[in-house]
Amino acid sequence: MAAEGWIWRWGWGRRCLGRPGLLGPGPGPTTPLFLLLLLGSVTADITDGNSEHLKREHSLIKPYQGVGSSSMPLWDFQGSTMLTSQYVRLTPDERSKEGSIWNHQPCFLKDWEMHVHFKVHGTGKKNLHGDGIALWYTRDRLVPGPVFGSKDNFHGLAIFLDTYPNDETTERVFPYISVMVNNGSLSYDHSKDGRWTELAGCTADFRNRDHDTFLAVRYSRGRLTVMTDLEDKNEWKNCIDITGVRLPTGYYFGASAGTGDLSGCHRFILGPADNHDIISMKLFQLMVEHTPDEESIDWTKIEPSVNFLKSPKDNVDDPTGNFRSGPLTGWRVFLLLLCALLGIVVCAVVGAVVFQKRQERNKRFY
Repeated sequence: MAAEGWIWRWGWGRRCLGRPGLLGPGPGPTTPLFLLLLLGSVTADITDGNSEHLKREHSLIKPYQGVGSSSMPLWDFQGSTMLTSQYVRLTPDERSKEGSIWNHQPCFLKDWEMHVHFKVHGTGKKNLHGDGIALWYTRDRLVPGPVFGSKDNFHGLAIFLDTYPNDETTERVFPYISVMVNNGSLSYDHSKDGRWTELAGCTADFRNRDHDTFLAVRYSRGRLTVMTDLEDKNEWKNCIDITGVRLPTGYYFGASAGTGDLSGCHRFILGPADNHDIISMKLFQLMVEHTPDEESIDWTKIEPSVNFLKSPKDNVDDPTGNFRSGPLTGWRVFLLLLCALLGIVVCAVVGAVVFQKRQERNKRFY
């Protein structure tokens, strides 16, 4: 493998220093490696990282334009967001602050990959800061609300980088990254840290790191993958990987953050809060072939949904930070009873056959 180019590998990848001048997820340039997973085997094609894959109209890249103002080309600010020459600060380290940044342009790509360079830092003690950052791909933009500074009952995809455990009984370890897909009918429950609507999640120690921290979100043919690079090892680490996700085109990318609400009994933040900074957001188009049936779909008209075998409401905290299956209820009990009944029937049939053969064999001795 040549030393040139950043390398992207699904789940266990390494990012290697690349050619000057190419854009990428880290402090240097990038060359995405797009993967095709088939029957457990991995094949890949390395792109040259040129502008036909990086979608600049959906990317936030230094040097920023409009430093010192309240807006910049292609992006709108809201709330406490402040643009500097080195980062976009969504919130300062003060309590009860909310801010967001949203792309002007709706995205009509069916397959994409977003690399986010971010930083969450503050002087607050452990679990006495909050709340965190949310990354969005949603129908509506620039609508403030209670979910990390943005609206509840949204349409689309949200990735929550949560630093504050509102649920005092939780066993999961924070900071924690989780995913939610919503068609407008679900409400994010801050008091339970979104556990009832979470599709998947993982513990990720991204707060107060002395080095750069990155997150990658890939959506392609119904598969949603979230990966992190938090250890300064130039390697992507698996966080979330789920299939059966349906997201429409024509939605907007954005990021928001909040530092807690002084009036909320579950979200009362003592002492200093956190700075929530976005350094870059880079969107890449994935060159993926679709079937004729998939091409014939009007992707702007579909509803966000997930074909998920387990209900998010079955999520139970796991000390490792991931979710595990909850109590046996509803369809799970039915399936277990059905399997048990089939097992009894099979055992009865096998027993009858064995008994009959023994009877026939015994008759031969008389």
